[in-house]
Amino acid sequence: MNPQGLIFDCDGTLADTMPLHWRVWDQTARKYGFKFSRERFYAIGGVPAHDIARILCQEQGLELDYAAIAREKEARYLELIGEIRPVKTVVRIAREHHGKIPMAVATGGSHRVVEQVLEHLGVRHLFAVIVTSEDVVNQKPAPDIFLEAARRMGVLPQFCRAYEDTDLGLQAIRAAGMEAVDVRKLIVKR
Repeated sequence: MNPQGLIFDCDGTLADTMPLHWRVWDQTARKYGFKFSRERFYAIGGVPAHDIARILCQEQGLELDYAAIAREKEARYLELIGEIRPVKTVVRIAREHHGKIPMAVATGGSHRVVEQVLEHLGVRHLFAVIVTSEDVVNQKPAPDIFLEAARRMGVLPQFCRAYEDTDLGLQAIRAAGMEAVDVRKLIVKR
């Protein structure tokens, strides 16, 4: 397929952020006394921090302010933004298509955080559209975030190619009727 639009996830796809997110989540879990394994973290990659905190508190019967936990986690993460590096293979694809076809970012992150990460990497200008968890009701694996990105780009979903690094994200792309690219298969070394 020759796509008419490209959509990229951010964390783990454009930006090598997942180890940093995990480190901050691990610190946060220890501070608040809830369990969150590395395996579980990677299994629910793409789920917004607010939802992760809510799910973990509910599962573990903890009466904690999960919204405050998520805000604190995101603030700690932003303090370490200087450690974030690009996923070079994927960023190269975006740079090669810039100005040729519409491109968007569709991510479970928040606008505030995603904008800062993309600016830090020097790639924000590549994307006319940014869709975050704050823009849709249903999160990945629902297709909503990818469908909204396609709508904002003005490209029918079946003519979009989308890049992801998580199973939930790939499921969302396929549910949206788009061509899915698993970047884990593209990346040999970040």
